[in-house]
Amino acid sequence: MFFHQDAVFENLSIHHVGNKSNDEFYILSDNPVDLAEDEILTDLLMHYFMKPFTKANEVYRFYHPNEELQLNALYHFVHKYFREEILFHEFSQQVTKHLYEVSEHPKIKSGEVYVVSLKNVQMEGEERDAIGIFKSENKETYLKVHPQQDGFQLNYEQEAININKLDKGVVIINDEAEEGYKVLVVDQTNQSEAVYWKDEFLKIKSRNDNYQQTGNLMKVYKNFVNEKLDEVFELETADKIDLLNRSMNYFKTKETFDKVEFEEEVIANPKAASLFDEYKQSFADEFDMPFQTNFDIASPAVKKMQPSYKSVIKLDKNFHIYVHGKREYLEQGYDEDKGMNYYKLYFENEG
Repeated sequence: MFFHQDAVFENLSIHHVGNKSNDEFYILSDNPVDLAEDEILTDLLMHYFMKPFTKANEVYRFYHPNEELQLNALYHFVHKYFREEILFHEFSQQVTKHLYEVSEHPKIKSGEVYVVSLKNVQMEGEERDAIGIFKSENKETYLKVHPQQDGFQLNYEQEAININKLDKGVVIINDEAEEGYKVLVVDQTNQSEAVYWKDEFLKIKSRNDNYQQTGNLMKVYKNFVNEKLDEVFELETADKIDLLNRSMNYFKTKETFDKVEFEEEVIANPKAASLFDEYKQSFADEFDMPFQTNFDIASPAVKKMQPSYKSVIKLDKNFHIYVHGKREYLEQGYDEDKGMNYYKLYFENEG
């Protein structure tokens, strides 16, 4: 888990980066920002930069396709800074230049780049130094009301920044440097061109810990049930929902995942279990994310996946059946007189 409540800013530098493909340029400031005498501004910035990371459970690492970390540009600069081989403001300028070089998609917006150094960031129970890099792309207009002698005066400010809406950010924890550091990421744009932040600027991949193992296995199993099983078995929608409900119950009630136990209790079919092994392996090979046969189940990952585990049977535009368990209490058939399908539900009490 990540905590910033005791963190303090050591340095802050602000620059501007344009879109290279649109012939815009970058603007580098000459000096860092002096925050020593403005405690309110410091608190606002801490809220703006750090609050989005309080729910960031997914941890990444820097990498390079050639498996040479030093070829990752941002890792190279971060590593030099943490080893005190480069001064902070020069580091922030190099980071901004690198961001400019990868800002080539025509829809990438220009914006301010904030680079901060932090002390006393707590990550997974240990206090560490950290680097934060943030970009603001979207501006808003705010109204200002000022009291005066005969009432109130109304004014406005254009091109202002909403401190509750961080567009893009990354926090790099000074820990496990040789493995690519611990990296937390926020990207609120959710657009196709936004992949440049993770893939081009940062060049990161997920750390394969318990959170990743839990989330990836649940995701792969859900896709397996919804897409792959139909190729071999004839399954009704209720059967698929039952398989998903059993797996969700497994992850919510168990503390540890065990491959053999999962196959026996949840899949409960040797042929389907073998198919799942093959399906899972193809995912592991494609994304370079091997699955472990045993790992501690991460509750935050289960909670994150739960909304995507659909348990609803939609019948035309008339009915929705929510299935939470007991597959044997649900029967499907066909009424030849009406020429329609039907479901029969058994229950003890109506609540």
